[in-house]
Amino acid sequence: MTDTHTDLDQPRYSIGDIVGKTGLSADTLRYYEKIGLLVDVPRNAGGRRLYRERDLSRLRFIARAQKMNFTLAEIGELLQMREDPQHAREDIRRMTQNKLQQVESHLEELGKLRTELTLLLNLCRGAEDGCPIIEGLEEPATAPGNRRDRPRTGQ
Repeated sequence: MTDTHTDLDQPRYSIGDIVGKTGLSADTLRYYEKIGLLVDVPRNAGGRRLYRERDLSRLRFIARAQKMNFTLAEIGELLQMREDPQHAREDIRRMTQNKLQQVESHLEELGKLRTELTLLLNLCRGAEDGCPIIEGLEEPATAPGNRRDRPRTGQ
């Protein structure tokens, strides 16, 4: 009988080993298995998980995708597409384009936030009484420059 198992299929790492190699917690590893991001993790006779090199590769893929702001659900889809990337190329491209649009939108929001915080700091430097920062946080989201037209606390 021919051995069909490759070296990647051989169990070699305990959960503690994987925690050390990935920085993930044991609870996270168990959760990934529970939700199907890790599949078919073998166990020894005592029921302890024995991770393979391919599991470690999959975990690194998950970590990299998370850094790119993909959700766990999206990562699950990517992992399925990873099995046959040639046939999933358009779907992968679409998902990545959507993620890029989300990032660009978030960057735009961060730019607006930066402008408002800078303005609040400048107003604070010029204020003789009251606190434009606190006043700005108490107000509904409006243009921060409008605060100059109203009397300040203590005037």
